Amino acid sequence: MKLTTDYFIQDDVVKLSKDLLGKVLCTNIAGKYTSGIITETEAYAGITDKASHAYGGRRTARNEVMYHEGGKAYVYLCYGIHHLFNVVTNVEGVPHAILIRAIYPMDGVDTMLIRRKSKIFNNNLTVGPGKVSQALGIHVGLNGTSLMDHIIWIEDRGINFKKNDINISKRIGIDYAGEDALLPYRFYIKHTSIEKNVLI
Repeated sequence: MKLTTDYFIQDDVVKLSKDLLGKVLCTNIAGKYTSGIITETEAYAGITDKASHAYGGRRTARNEVMYHEGGKAYVYLCYGIHHLFNVVTNVEGVPHAILIRAIYPMDGVDTMLIRRKSKIFNNNLTVGPGKVSQALGIHVGLNGTSLMDHIIWIEDRGINFKKNDINISKRIGIDYAGEDALLPYRFYIKHTSIEKNVLI
């Protein structure tokens, strides 16, 4: 079942980031359908979060979509190389977002291998936000895309992880954020837990 706008306009971005684990991120790009189970996320809590692009109410052409109603794709270029996919959440005017850092491939694995220029499937194929976008065909040209459409969307297929399978830590690569870099806003599932819960 495709997630609706109501799901994304929840006000607790940290809780929602955790809840996205086990949901399935899908794309239909250039006639290629791909999908994967979301296994790692990071929450970014808008104007109060020093790690957020919208900290302090910053509003630019780059991050404008963060201020839209939840259920949009926020895709930006990192280091001029990596296209990073984020889910915009909360109501219009509140710039919350969730970075999708890893997925476990499900549909269209052959397409993902071609996009990732890899000949064999391995555990690291889609671990890392740049790898996720590359495998799924997501790029900055899709920034602002509605997750209610048929280009990028997220489904609930009833995949649930137990509490002790969910790991929590500080976010990665945001030392510039001072004390906010230590916030426990990263959630992830280890590969062994995926195998135990999903790949039966």
